[in-house]
Amino acid sequence: MTSGAGERLPELYVAVDVEADGPIPGPYSMISLGMAVAGRPDLTFYTELKPISEEFVPAALAVSGLDRDRLLREAPTAEEAMGAAASWVNGLRRIGRPVFLAAPAVWDGMFVHWYFVRFTGRSPFGATGSGVDLRSWWMGRTGCEWVRTRKGIIKHELGLTDVPHTHHAGEDAAELAQVFDAALRHRPGRAEAG
Repeated sequence: MTSGAGERLPELYVAVDVEADGPIPGPYSMISLGMAVAGRPDLTFYTELKPISEEFVPAALAVSGLDRDRLLREAPTAEEAMGAAASWVNGLRRIGRPVFLAAPAVWDGMFVHWYFVRFTGRSPFGATGSGVDLRSWWMGRTGCEWVRTRKGIIKHELGLTDVPHTHHAGEDAAELAQVFDAALRHRPGRAEAG
């Protein structure tokens, strides 16, 4: 059986981080999107987005530190931002096969998949938008319980205590890419699995 050229290219784990002004897409808005390729700090993407709804949760908006009024005036529309994001992901196909990665994949994936389908017609990560969830991956890798899979714990076990989580989607995508790259190279010991 002959494999296609794309199958010979390596997988590229695209760490994705979202900031939003509420708990679900549609009634609320994704207000920034960051992406970074694990092991390739030179491959990053960041955009802010104009809110798509008048509704927002002040506490959720405050997490990002973004000014909603400024986003309404200056940010690209969801169509423009997601079109640019899809083009960036699809451009990676020259060097590899993009695989969605998030922490947690449920939260970020919910917004990203909904936004891609709603505003571009399809997700560059596939019809289901599925991908790798860091916490689930770490459970499988180490045999630990769910409670031991928080990103802070993973970072500590990998010796990445100086890598901050800032709630800036671009910076947090780069953080996740760095964590997953280190996790891929990590060889868990028996003590961690207990």
